[in-house]
Amino acid sequence: MAMIPHSTRREKDEHGFHPAALILIPVLAIFLQVYLPLRFPSIQALNLPVLVVIYFAVSRRSPVAGTLIGMIIGIIQDAMTHLPLGINGIVDCIVGYMAASIGVRVDVENPGSRLIINFVFMLLASALHIVILGRLLGMHQQWIWVHQLIRAVVNALVGVVLFAVFDRLRRRV
Repeated sequence: MAMIPHSTRREKDEHGFHPAALILIPVLAIFLQVYLPLRFPSIQALNLPVLVVIYFAVSRRSPVAGTLIGMIIGIIQDAMTHLPLGINGIVDCIVGYMAASIGVRVDVENPGSRLIINFVFMLLASALHIVILGRLLGMHQQWIWVHQLIRAVVNALVGVVLFAVFDRLRRRV
């Protein structure tokens, strides 16, 4: 069978996943995000669903796919929490779109770039969450810079480890 050469970086580096992995990883992340803080309140700082959105978005390198992945994971996450339906959906859509757009242009296989990408997108997700709650719903929350920076660093470090684990589950398209 003749191989067709890849014309763009996106086509060359796009990765696929087994359908079970595409379903089980987000469901497990949402389950852990919802139920672990009930037993271990300090784990509430982790935002596993956003990390999953970032990973799948940069792996697929398609802004449309990143947006859809973010929307689906965010809406399911909203259904499992006390927040109004759509808050996490909006945040995850924006993060998914931007992560996929960055994934086309930046080498996202490098742990250093993964750390920076995770850090920036976790800060963005926190800022979007607070802005959406405050401006659209009138549910004002206080932005504590030190807390958000520590939270972003912790999530970025956990994300680098999770991304290495997720890399073992992907296959070349």
